[in-house]
Amino acid sequence: MSEGPHKTNRRKFLTLAGVSLTGAALSACRSEQETRAAPAVIGKTRHLKRVMSWPKNFPGLGTGAERFARRLETVSGGRFKIRLFAGGELVGALQCLDAVEQGTADLYHSAEYYYVGKSKAFSLFAAVPFGFRADEMDAWIQHGGGQALWDELAGQFGVKPFPCGNTGSQMGGWFRKPVTSLDDFKGLNMRIPGLGGDVIKALGGNPVTLAPTDILTSLQSGAIDATEWVGPYNDLALGLYKVAKHYYYPGFHEPGTMLSLGVSRKLYDSLPKSDQQMIAACALAENNHMLAEFNARNAQALQQLIDKHGVELHQFSDDILKAAALASQEVIAAAGEADPLAKKVFDSYSKFRQLALTWSKMSDQAFMNKRELGG
Repeated sequence: MSEGPHKTNRRKFLTLAGVSLTGAALSACRSEQETRAAPAVIGKTRHLKRVMSWPKNFPGLGTGAERFARRLETVSGGRFKIRLFAGGELVGALQCLDAVEQGTADLYHSAEYYYVGKSKAFSLFAAVPFGFRADEMDAWIQHGGGQALWDELAGQFGVKPFPCGNTGSQMGGWFRKPVTSLDDFKGLNMRIPGLGGDVIKALGGNPVTLAPTDILTSLQSGAIDATEWVGPYNDLALGLYKVAKHYYYPGFHEPGTMLSLGVSRKLYDSLPKSDQQMIAACALAENNHMLAEFNARNAQALQQLIDKHGVELHQFSDDILKAAALASQEVIAAAGEADPLAKKVFDSYSKFRQLALTWSKMSDQAFMNKRELGG
C-alpha cells in the first residue's frame, strides 16, 4: 500500500532530524573530548617588581639581571613581565632582601654577603675567602646539600633563593699605594664586604661596605684607600683605574662569587610547579651565561687596563697571603658559631670543601700546574 504525501514528508523530516541530532551529539562529544585533552587555561599576566644591587645596563651584573628578566618573559609566553629597578631607585642597593621580605618588591638580584647583618651564614652563599671556585660552588649548591640549607636560611625572611650568576675568580683589589707587607694593611680603609672584610679587619685594616655606585666617588674623595670590586671586565666599566693604579691579584677573598635570585616565598608558593621549574631553569641558565661572559671578557679588559690606562699589575706577597689564609680560618670558624643554623651551614660547607680540595688537587690544579708545558 502506497504512502500518502504527508507520511512521506514526515518520514523524511524525522530522518533528517535524526541525522541532525546525531551530528549534534557527536559534535558535543568531540567538543567535550577536545576540552579534556586541551592544556589548562593559561593564567593571567603577572607584573613583577625586581630590585637589584647594580646600576641598569652595568656590564655583567646589571645586564645579567636584565637577561634573566627577558628570558623568563620569553619562555613564559609573556605571562611574566618584570620591571627592573636599579640599586637606589626603589630601595637602597644593599637592601634588596629587605625589599622582598617586606613586600616592596617581588624579586631581587644581588649578592648574599650584603645580608650578613641578618645571618653570617649568608656569606657562604656568595663567597668565602680561600673557599669555593665557581664550579665547586655549583657542586655544593646542587649536589652537596647547599640548596636545602639556603632555602632554610632565606626562608626565615620570606625568600626562595636561586643561583643566578657567577663572576668567577675575582681580583684582589685596587690600591692607591702599593701594599708590599702586612704593615701596609694597618689602618687601611678598604671597601670590601662579607667575610673578606672580616679578614682585612683581622689584618689591621678597616673594612667598609659600599654600594657599587658609591665606590669610585669614595676612592676619589679619599674616604677609602683601596677597594675590591670584581675583575677587569667590571672594574674597567666602573672606572676605578682613574683613581688607583695599583691592581692586585689573586682575589683570595672571592674565588668564585655566586650571585643570587631571591623570589618572594609567598609568590613562589602560589605558582604551579611548572612555573616554579621555569623560574629555576631561567636562573640556572643565567648562572652559566654570566660565568662564561666574565671568563670571555676579563682577559681583554685586563689588557686594556694595562696598555691604555697605565695600570700596574701586582701579585700579593706570600707573607700577605699566608697571613690572610690564617685569618680566614679564624674568621670562618667564628662565623660558624654565630647561631645554630649558621653552624649547620658552615659544617656542610667545610665538609664539602675538603672533598673539593681532594679532587681539585688531582684534576684542575694538577692540570693547571702543567698546562704551560704545552706552550
